[in-house]
Amino acid sequence: MSMRANRVAEQMKKELGEIIGTKIKDPRIGFVTITDVEVTGDLQQAIVFISVLGSDYEKENTLKGLTKAKGFIRSEIGQRIRLRKTPEIEFEFDHSVAYGNRIESLLRQVKTEDNE
Repeated sequence: MSMRANRVAEQMKKELGEIIGTKIKDPRIGFVTITDVEVTGDLQQAIVFISVLGSDYEKENTLKGLTKAKGFIRSEIGQRIRLRKTPEIEFEFDHSVAYGNRIESLLRQVKTEDNE
């Protein structure tokens, strides 16, 4: 990613957190954390990685709610960040948090087995 794409991604991450936390009133959207944003070099597309607390059902509902609000979110981003064209937004789950938790639990398990 270019330096400009990195700056846009970081700014989008900040603004998305605020927009999702304060502006969107969809009851399907639970507690969402924006973990990362990847913007293509030409600033045409952005993949937003999210982490959601709750069951699988709540996670899927949150993703559906965010997908439904994509147009509103994109227009808000366009007003807050001055770009010639606002990137298309795609939401994806960030599995790295779950992966990290799994590794941590395995390490704890190995440690307790060593102590026995």
